[in-house]
Amino acid sequence: MKPDLSDLNAFMAVARAGGFREGARLGGTSASSLSEAVRRLEERLGVRLLHRTTRSVAPTEAGQRLLDRLTPALTEVEAALEGVGDLRDRPAGTLRLNVPASAARLVLPAIVPGFLAAYPDIRLDLTVEESFVDVLAAGCDAGIRYEERLEQDMIAVPIGPRQQRFACVAAPTYWNRRGRPEHPRDLLDHDCLRGRFPSGAVPPWEFERAGEVVMVDPKGPLVFSVNGAADLAIDTAAAGGGVIFLFEDWLKPLIDSGMLEPVLVDWHQPFSGPFLYYSGRRLTPPPLRAFVDYVRANTTD
Repeated sequence: MKPDLSDLNAFMAVARAGGFREGARLGGTSASSLSEAVRRLEERLGVRLLHRTTRSVAPTEAGQRLLDRLTPALTEVEAALEGVGDLRDRPAGTLRLNVPASAARLVLPAIVPGFLAAYPDIRLDLTVEESFVDVLAAGCDAGIRYEERLEQDMIAVPIGPRQQRFACVAAPTYWNRRGRPEHPRDLLDHDCLRGRFPSGAVPPWEFERAGEVVMVDPKGPLVFSVNGAADLAIDTAAAGGGVIFLFEDWLKPLIDSGMLEPVLVDWHQPFSGPFLYYSGRRLTPPPLRAFVDYVRANTTD
């Protein structure tokens, strides 16, 4: 049976202090517990480690050899544990996040530069993915998703704008040529640019006004991957190639410039903003704890 580390520490404490009582005083324990630990260690090794007299305690030859080998080894162990403690007090290491393209585009630019400046010892490893994943199984520390796609056993922290909405837009030249829809169902007669998720699903466009929800499944000349080709679809819409339905904040620069014009504005329904989520079933790694604290301090209601 291998010696217990606590028994080795007890032997070192007694040998360094020159006695059981002094070792106990310095270590904040009892002399009897140190004596029992040394006895167990000697029995397991089958050799006497300490000479004991009524006046003093000193290592035997075997005890001195063990002490000489243990001292640098346990010093390394203590240094390693202190290094881990430093990561708790001064977060360092890699933080792996799994986020959708919308968060990478609309949420993280307002957070990441300041966070990395505040924690220069943290390295951010970002994966952009639309499908919901088990962040732990995927090797990530946390993810960003919307409320309806969160697992119930996850801790969720609001991140970014607390309310967002989609906007239905096209170039003014397109609307002038094809006419502006007055109802969401009018989009069935338009060239619409549709987003596709990694699963292959092309979700319908959802509109809401005064409690009335309308789902439309329009057709068009372009289907694009939402996590890789959204910018291409936006450029196509700005060039007059069709109608796109996407995050309003993503489209805002082109709307403000007049290159894209929104329609059906009173049908653009708001929805809850995204959440940073992570498992509450394990100790939170220091880089993630630092990120959570930073997000909480920099996200307004």
